[in-house]
Parts: sequence; C-alpha cells; structure tokens
Amino acid sequence: MEITPLVPENRQIVQSYGSGRFKVSQIEHQGSIIVLPSRTLSWTVDVLDDINLQNLSPVLEEEPRIEILLIGCGQMMQLLPRDLSETCRQKGLAIDAMDTGAACRTYNILAAEGRRVAAALVALG
Repeated sequence: MEITPLVPENRQIVQSYGSGRFKVSQIEHQGSIIVLPSRTLSWTVDVLDDINLQNLSPVLEEEPRIEILLIGCGQMMQLLPRDLSETCRQKGLAIDAMDTGAACRTYNILAAEGRRVAAALVALG
C-alpha cells in the first residue's frame, strides 16, 4: 500500500509495507524494522512478546532524543507489557502501540510535522 506524504528531505519516510517487507525512503527492507528520523535499521522482533529495552536501544540512544515511539504490533494492535511502557515513560519517551499499518501512517504524519518520532515495526506476513 502506497502511503507517501510530503516530508523534509532529511527525514526517513515509510512509502509502503506488506508481504514481510517495507520500503523506506526508496530502500527496500525485509522483515521487521526500526525507523528513526535519519536512518532505518533491521529489527530482530517478530512478535510483540520479544520487545524489550535492549532491542529498543537504538531508539533510546538516538540524539537528538526521540519524543514519541510508535510500536507497530503486526496485523492487530496489542497491549504493550506494562513494565516496558512505564520504563519508557520514565525515560521521557511517549510510547504507543497500534497495528503496523497505523504505525506507518502515524509515523509519516508526525515526521512530516517535524516531530522527533521513531517507529518499531513488526513486519506483516
């Protein structure tokens, strides 16, 4: 599904997703990914239960600091583990879970607004 908005040139943008892959800023990625404002990384998470602070470290270590983290849970939204949500909030990071498609679209909107946003996206099968 094509979802490209107008965004500043130096920002990553999710252009399409589905069938286990993503297209971000003209580059194809296979499997789950983390999209940061300046780069996109492969992510070793296939299901929500695998998410932890260690595999979210690229988001937590990003400078300038990320304000909002969107978690794309796959086909359907799922609740995040309470301890993960609490720890992220204590670190000043707003975190929100939704289905992967909604996370891609929301990321693009917030990126177009110039917000410091990241998306951790579980690939759709």
